[in-house]
Amino acid sequence: MAQVVLTMPIVIALVHRPTALLWLEYGDPMRVDGLSKARSIQVLFLIGRGSLLTAFLAAFGRAIAEVGAIIIVGGNIRGFTRTMTTSIALETGKGELALALGLGLILVLLSIVVSATAFTINAWVDRS
Repeated sequence: MAQVVLTMPIVIALVHRPTALLWLEYGDPMRVDGLSKARSIQVLFLIGRGSLLTAFLAAFGRAIAEVGAIIIVGGNIRGFTRTMTTSIALETGKGELALALGLGLILVLLSIVVSATAFTINAWVDRS
């Protein structure tokens, strides 16, 4: 829940502007053509999926980097609420720098893989 609360403003801010501009350009013509408002919004999200992808990847990056809110809301209970970032903070505090660095590298690689996969799928969808 804490990560949803932290990332929601990012998603809203990054999605609002492009979709508002798309609505100004395409909203009325789609409505004149007989599309319902819900279908028009769905089409606009398809047109602006690059902006949506950017927004959600930004939120993902914010969520995986968060430590403070996770500790405040869920604590750092082994097997229940411990996340990768809280483990890194814990291991660094204990002086286990090698383990903390290894976990950090895994987190960075995970972020790269998720971003690359998302952009690859987006490019594949654009080609079809």
